[in-house]
Amino acid sequence: MPYKFDFSNHNSRFAYRFMRPLAGIVTKTKYKITYIGQENIPETGGFILAANHITALDPVIISVGFKRTMHFMAKDELFQNKLIGWAMAQLNAFPVDRTKFDYDAIDYAISVVKNGDVLGIFPEGTRSPDYTPQKGKGGVCYIAKMCKCDVVPVSIYTSDEAKTGTRLTVRYGKPIKHEELKFDPNSNKMKDLRHATNLIMEEITKLWKLGHQIQDDCAVKQL
Repeated sequence: MPYKFDFSNHNSRFAYRFMRPLAGIVTKTKYKITYIGQENIPETGGFILAANHITALDPVIISVGFKRTMHFMAKDELFQNKLIGWAMAQLNAFPVDRTKFDYDAIDYAISVVKNGDVLGIFPEGTRSPDYTPQKGKGGVCYIAKMCKCDVVPVSIYTSDEAKTGTRLTVRYGKPIKHEELKFDPNSNKMKDLRHATNLIMEEITKLWKLGHQIQDDCAVKQL
């Protein structure tokens, strides 16, 4: 039986503060993770955190690297099982139907940012088959345009297959200001979001290409 997600509740789930640390323990057990650039995460206000996608645990991996609460889109297939769907919802995940323009999910995402919270999105829409950044889709920029918010690029890097014991480097980049995305205020067509989508993926790829390199001016946290 599917889990019925409540799209009318935009607040963080009560169990989030308990479940995220537990989920963090799972990622710490499975991977060797280094976090770089946490100082680039805004301390207040709503924004989008956009990352490349390599593992099913990516939402947890990127969220435990900083203190703020994060909500994130997840494919609706994960909510087809009631127990798994409930657990996902407690981690502030919400379902999106990737076969169409999902108005419920998009409106919910916009509300999250407008409420001053962090929205996590994987612009590629699915996990990369070879662990490298792929072409992005326009959904992230549609939300950014509607919210008039900044976007923080994030890369998840592995030099090997993302299996148990793999070393991962998560790198948070400097926010891409809303003005830099150069949205056309007179158009709502998805094709007009191509420039902004490409810019976000370019910034993610730049971070990804740094690999496991640690720069002297970056804050580093290891798990």
